[in-house]
Amino acid sequence: MTTKQMDFFSSRAKMIFDILTLFPEFFSEHRRHGVVGRAAAKGLIELNTHNLRDYTLDKHRTTDDTPYGGGHGMVMKVEPVARALESLSENGPEAKVALTTPQGACLNQKLAAELSNLPRLVIVCGRYEGYDERIRAFADYEISIGDYVLSGGEAAALVITDAVARLVPGVLGEPGSAESDSFSAGLLEYPQYTRPEDFRGMRVPDVLLSGNHAEIARWRRQEGLKRTFERRPDLLKAADLTEEERAFVESLKKAGQKT
Repeated sequence: MTTKQMDFFSSRAKMIFDILTLFPEFFSEHRRHGVVGRAAAKGLIELNTHNLRDYTLDKHRTTDDTPYGGGHGMVMKVEPVARALESLSENGPEAKVALTTPQGACLNQKLAAELSNLPRLVIVCGRYEGYDERIRAFADYEISIGDYVLSGGEAAALVITDAVARLVPGVLGEPGSAESDSFSAGLLEYPQYTRPEDFRGMRVPDVLLSGNHAEIARWRRQEGLKRTFERRPDLLKAADLTEEERAFVESLKKAGQKT
């Protein structure tokens, strides 16, 4: 890390996202709206896009080529990506590099929280049939957003920047908002209600109208446990539960066996 980079990190005022892509225009609305747009307007994050074609050397601005050994499709060339990353490293804080790829670790809340602590994240959007394997030598992370294949990494980069940006301190209006999100505590979020109290016979649970904050907190925790048990029981294996909560989960299991 250079002295310039150390000084920037120590006085970090915002998190910087740099996105390497063949389609910079894909992100024009993303940086203007929603959580990302508001965070950018407040100066809490900065989202920059860089066209990979600007880092090519041939007149055709080529970023892909046929694979050695034959095969279907084209492969993303290493030179433009390497040149782009080297150019970015010359300015601003030291960055970590993430490749969007279906071969990567699946994005989850824990990884998003880890990335939100970085001063700068460069996201390389994959295209074609995949990367020249040598591009991986420049990466700190390889990230997937699910077990399916997209036409390119731009949609994945949208998801990553949104998931990470909302965890940057100051981005969300309520300090506890991110903490109560699904997955933040290892469980799915509890049910939420707002006005009216009664909609076509569907009423808000009485406990939420009681004003008893202890009972509300207990109800929400149990409802989160119930929803997790019903929809994502795999999450319960790693959840930090009290003895009372474990007993509650066991009661859900027994009730399920009887039906």
